[in-house]
Amino acid sequence: MASSADARDDAVAAPALTASTAPETLASRLARLDRAVLRWQDASTLAVAHAAAEEARNIVVGAHGPFYGDADRNGEVGGASPVGILPGLKGEAGLAGPNENRCVNADVLGGEWSNPALRWSQLENAIARWRPEANSFPSLPSHPQRVVGWASLTLGSASLDDAREYARHARLHVDFSLRALHDCDR
Repeated sequence: MASSADARDDAVAAPALTASTAPETLASRLARLDRAVLRWQDASTLAVAHAAAEEARNIVVGAHGPFYGDADRNGEVGGASPVGILPGLKGEAGLAGPNENRCVNADVLGGEWSNPALRWSQLENAIARWRPEANSFPSLPSHPQRVVGWASLTLGSASLDDAREYARHARLHVDFSLRALHDCDR
């Protein structure tokens, strides 16, 4: 599996926001993530699963996060996002906050991000340790980080059945993120 440094080398420049491009909200970004995971779950080919997993991963990490770029090597950056849901590697702001909604802070951010490089390295380590018989992703406090983990496994997979299974896991974490945003008592 490629490290985030390798993936960053393959990344293309983030799209620039133009005057006509309104900034995305966390709600609209989670809706995009939801649609990408639906495509991933319903993929009829491995190429479609890879493209949807790439889109989901890029939506979460944004241009300043690890693993951003054209992971399926089709010449396009699916889910191109100048800003991620989560903070970037050097602390660039993410759409999730910090947030006034305590559930977003707990489930989407998974706590504080005073050391974003450490938080992202925890994800890299969880991906490296993952085995079918030993799921390491529950150690990650952020549900969107877990989506990135499942997307990364999909992008490294040669099995459509496995890719769909990983999408089902990602679906759970998207659902938790949506509930944190919409169904929290704040």
